[in-house]
Parts: sequence; C-alpha cells; structure tokens
Amino acid sequence: MSVNGLDVFDRTLHTTNAWLKEISEELEVDRHTAWKVLSTVLHKLRDRLPVDLSAHLGSQLPLLVRGVYYDQYQPARQPSRCSSLDEFVDEVGEWLTDARDLDPRRAIEAVCHVLSRHLAPGQVDKVRANLPKSIRVLWSAPADTPPRRRPAKPAQDAAALATGI
Repeated sequence: MSVNGLDVFDRTLHTTNAWLKEISEELEVDRHTAWKVLSTVLHKLRDRLPVDLSAHLGSQLPLLVRGVYYDQYQPARQPSRCSSLDEFVDEVGEWLTDARDLDPRRAIEAVCHVLSRHLAPGQVDKVRANLPKSIRVLWSAPADTPPRRRPAKPAQDAAALATGI
C-alpha cells in the first residue's frame, strides 16, 4: 500500500532518502546539508556536460532529485567552460559556504560515489568521459561500491521488516 497515494512518490522519496543518508554518512553532515551538497554538485556537473548527455543523466535520476537537477537550468549556456580542477572545486565551494567547514572536494567525491552506486555503469562512464579531464579525477568509484541494484519499494521494506526477511 502506498503511503503517499502514489507508488512513484513513495519510490522517489525512498530513493532520495537513501542517497541523502549515504552522503550524510560519508561527509558526517545532517540531511539538510546533504541535500545542499547533492543539489550543488549535480548543478555543477550538469553545467559541464553537453546538453544531450546532461538531459540523459537527468532522466536517470530519481524524480525528486531530477527536479533539483533541472532547477535554474539554462541549456543554451552548456557546457560551461572550466579551465581547471581548482576552479571547479572553488565554484562548488562558493555554493557551499553556508555548509559549515565542508571540504568541497570531499562533497564532490561523495556525490560521485552515490551516482556510481546507483546509476548504470555505462551511464557513469559516459558522463565521466564527457567531463573535462581535470574534473574526472574526482569521480572514481569507491572501493566498496556494490553492484547496482534497484531499491526495494517502501511497502516491501515494511513487509520485510515485519516478517523478519
């Protein structure tokens, strides 16, 4: 049974919460900061990609995350130029100034780890290959990356917990 009336809403909330939990744990931050990190890094990655690939990446994101991904999107300005890794990290850092003493480089890596764990490997490879070379170094799969899997539906999770499965 759907908690919110539509399974699609339940799935996107469940998946988004799972992503935020992973970012929160990796960076040791609260969920609000994790949301800020996720949205900021996705915007900066999106803006470095060709429009078609950016749209394809967006289509792979959970519905709720997809909404923030497209916030303030200006495809005519893509891909933006970024001359160095330091420039990219600094730009992310500017958008995270209200997120206490958070290292923007670690924030970028945390989001890339989540994307690597949850998106199809071929999609991740395409996105990485189209980023400027200097930025690609931040996107390496963590050693503990499990194989991609679909998250269980929230109703199934509750049933599994109730039955001990």
